[in-house]
Amino acid sequence: MTASETHPVVGELLRRARTLGSDPRNTNYAGGNASAKGTATDPLTGADVELMWVKGSGGDLATLTEAGLAVLRLSALRSLTRVYPGVEREDEMVAAFDHCAFGKGGAAPSIDTAMHGLVDAAHVDHLHPDAGIAVAAAADGERHTREIFGDRVLWVPWRRPGFQLGLDIAALKDANPGAIGVILGGHGITAWGDTGDECQARSLEIIRTAERYIAEHGRPEPFGRVVHPGLGERERAERAATLFPLVRGLCSTDVRQVGHYTAAPEVLDFLSRAEHPRLAALGTSCPDHFLRTKVAPLVVDLPPDAPLPEVAARLRELHAAYRDDYRAYYERHAVPGSPAMRGADPAIVLVPGAGMFSFGKDKRTARVAGEFYVNAINVMRGAEALSGYQPIEEAERFRIEYWELEEAKLRRLPEPRALAARVALVTGGGSGIGAATARRLAAEGACVVVADRDLGAAEKVAAEIGTADAALAVKVDVTSEEQVQAAVRAAVLAFGGVDLVVNSAGLSLSRSLLSTTLADWDLQHDVMARGSFLISRETARVMIDQAMGGDVVYISSKNSVFAGPDNLAYGAAKADQAHQVRLLAAELGAHGIRVNGVNPDGVVRGSGIFASGWGADRAAVYGVPEEKLGEHYAQRTLLKREVLPEHVAAAVFALTGGDLSLTTGLHVPVDAGVPAAFLR
Repeated sequence: MTASETHPVVGELLRRARTLGSDPRNTNYAGGNASAKGTATDPLTGADVELMWVKGSGGDLATLTEAGLAVLRLSALRSLTRVYPGVEREDEMVAAFDHCAFGKGGAAPSIDTAMHGLVDAAHVDHLHPDAGIAVAAAADGERHTREIFGDRVLWVPWRRPGFQLGLDIAALKDANPGAIGVILGGHGITAWGDTGDECQARSLEIIRTAERYIAEHGRPEPFGRVVHPGLGERERAERAATLFPLVRGLCSTDVRQVGHYTAAPEVLDFLSRAEHPRLAALGTSCPDHFLRTKVAPLVVDLPPDAPLPEVAARLRELHAAYRDDYRAYYERHAVPGSPAMRGADPAIVLVPGAGMFSFGKDKRTARVAGEFYVNAINVMRGAEALSGYQPIEEAERFRIEYWELEEAKLRRLPEPRALAARVALVTGGGSGIGAATARRLAAEGACVVVADRDLGAAEKVAAEIGTADAALAVKVDVTSEEQVQAAVRAAVLAFGGVDLVVNSAGLSLSRSLLSTTLADWDLQHDVMARGSFLISRETARVMIDQAMGGDVVYISSKNSVFAGPDNLAYGAAKADQAHQVRLLAAELGAHGIRVNGVNPDGVVRGSGIFASGWGADRAAVYGVPEEKLGEHYAQRTLLKREVLPEHVAAAVFALTGGDLSLTTGLHVPVDAGVPAAFLR
C-alpha cells in the first residue's frame, strides 16, 4: 500500500467517525476527533512505515472525508517526546507536527494530535458528548467517574488540550491496562481499542453508561421549579420577531453579525426554571462550547409576558453591562502578548418568553453557536442532577478563548466578502433580474431571502444558492400587506433582520391609453408602486430597530423617465417607483439607510415579464421575431449590446457593496445607452 492509494484503515476510520459524529448525543458539531494507525509502504524507501490518520483541524466527524485527515509518521510523532520543552512551552509542539507529515496535502493537524499519537492503541476516539461532559463538569467529577465506571474508565483532571495532556493520558493507560478510556475533567471523553469496532463500542459504552447513570441516579428537576410558565407558540414567535432586530443590532456593536433563533424545548425549559440565572452566569465548560458561545450569555431578567417596550429597554441596559463585564474579564486575565480583545458583545442572548438568539459572522456560525449552547444546557442539567455544575476556572477559559493557537486560526481565515454578515431580501427573486440579483448578492457573501409569489421558483433559486444557512425562499404577493409582513417576519426569524432590500417584483402589460382598463392600471400599480411601498415600509421598520443603516434598491426602468406609446400603466407605475427612491432617500437618510434605483431596459433573456406575454407584444410592435427581441433592443442603444439580468445585478452590487457608501437618491441606468432616457 503506497501513499497514493487509499489504505483500508482509512475507510474503517471514516465509517467510525461518521457513525459517531452523526448522533448529537455522541459529540457536538466539529467537536472531537478520531484516529487510526496502520502500516503503509514508504515511496522513498520501499520499506513499511507506521502511520497515523487523524481528523484534522476544523473538520466535522459526521461529514469527514479522506481529505479532512492529517497523515503523520508515527515514529516521528512519538520521537517529539525527546524534544518536548515542557508544559509552559507545549504550544511549540503544534508546529513540530508538520515535520511528522507523510506525503503532501492532507489536513492541518489539530491540537489533539498528540493525544492520538502518544496513546498506545491502534484506534482512538476523543469526543464531547453531553453526558460525558456532565460528569466531567460536575462537582466531585472524579468520584462520580469511579462510581459510574469503576476502574474501567479513569479520571484525568482538567488540563488544556495539548502535548502534555497526550502524555498524561498515555501514562494513565499504560499504568491501567484494563481501562478502556478516560473522562477528561471539564472537557469530554477519550476511548481506545485494538480495532475500529472495539474503539467505537467503547466510546458508546462510556457515553450510554453515563446517560443511564444520570437518568437513574440524578436528582429530578435539577434546574429547580418552574417560575416562568411558557407562552403559546404564536405569541412566542411574535415576541421573537419583534425583539430580534434590536438584539442583533446590539450584538453587532463591534462587528456586524448574523443571527439564529431557536425555541428548542431544552432552551424553553431552562428559561422557565428558577436556577437558570445562576447557572447561565457560571458560563460554559467544554472548550468547544465557550469558544463559540463566549464565557457566558446575556440573560434577560424579566418574566416572559413583560411588555415589549420594557424588554427592549432592559436589553439595552443589560447589553451595556455585559460589555463592561466582558471588558473587565479581558483585563483581569490578559497578559503581555495576549491577542487583542475581539469584541465585547454577547454571542448568546436568552430571553424568557422568546427563546435563544445566537450570533456569528455568518448564519452557520450563528446556528452552531446556538447548538453549542443547547449542548451546554444539557451538560448543566446532567451535572446539576449528579451533584452540581462546576465549570473550569475563569482564568483557564480565558487561556482557551485567547489562545495564540486559536488566534492563528483566525488569522488564516480569508478576508470576508463585501456583503458578509448582511441579510438581503429580493422580491421577484424567482426569475429574471430578481433571480440574478439574489445569486450575485449571495456570491458576495450575503444571506439572501428569495421572495416570489411563485414559491417553487423561489425555492429553485434558493437551492441553487446553497443551504438554508445561505438562502431562504418565501412566498409573497407584494400587493398584500399581510403577506409582506409575514415575509419580512420570516426573514427576521431566519437571519436576525434585514440589511439590504431589492424591490424587483414586477410585471408589464403593453396597452394604449384607450385599451388600458382600470384592472390593468390597478394591477400595474399594485405590484410595483404599492408592492415596493409595502416592502420598503416593513423592512425600514426592521432596519431602524437594528440601528445599523441599510440599503433599499428599486429596480425601476428606463420607462420611468422615457415617454413612449402604448405603455401608460407600466411607465406611470415605474415613475412612481422612481420617485419613491427620492422620497425615501430623503426620509431614511437620518437612519443611515440609503435608497437608490436601477433603471434597466430591454432585459429579455431570463425575464419573467417578457416570458409572460410582454415579449410577444413588444416583438409585434417592433415587427421582429420574439426570439430576436433582445438583439433588436441592443441595436437601438449606443453600445449595441444586449442587457442581461446579470448586468442589472452588478449595478445592485455596485450600489450596495461599499464603494458607493455615501451615495443615496441615485438612479443608475443599465440600458446600454438610450439617450432619450438620460437623467436630467
